[in-house]
Amino acid sequence: MKTPATKPSVLFVCVHNAGRSQMAAAYLRNLSAGQVEVRSAGSAPADSVNPAAVAAMKEAGIDMSAELPKILTTEAIKESDVVITMGCGDTCPIFPGKRYEDWTLEDPAGQGVEAVRPIRDEIRRRVELLISELFPANR
Repeated sequence: MKTPATKPSVLFVCVHNAGRSQMAAAYLRNLSAGQVEVRSAGSAPADSVNPAAVAAMKEAGIDMSAELPKILTTEAIKESDVVITMGCGDTCPIFPGKRYEDWTLEDPAGQGVEAVRPIRDEIRRRVELLISELFPANR
């Protein structure tokens, strides 16, 4: 459990760490104003972030063009208070005492920005809810 002086930490995981998890991490960084330590990773990371996801987030005023997909490590899970998976199935190790959520979201891979916008908007909604749960006094 985190003390009031420590930030909660959240890890977003999807297979390629190129779309959903990157958008979620970018939103949480932006909307939490630095109050949350944010990580994202993938079980089989892509070579680059999905360009349609980058374009959709740019429309929302968030630049994630410099982000790179990262490999999921046991350390990243151990260091996180909340682990949110997005379609990675059984590839995420489970550790006692962690909060786990699975967000069922359409995969933006291979889709244009028009198809990514509703995924982006649903991720924002879920990130806003997560922030309200992490900081209930701010409601």
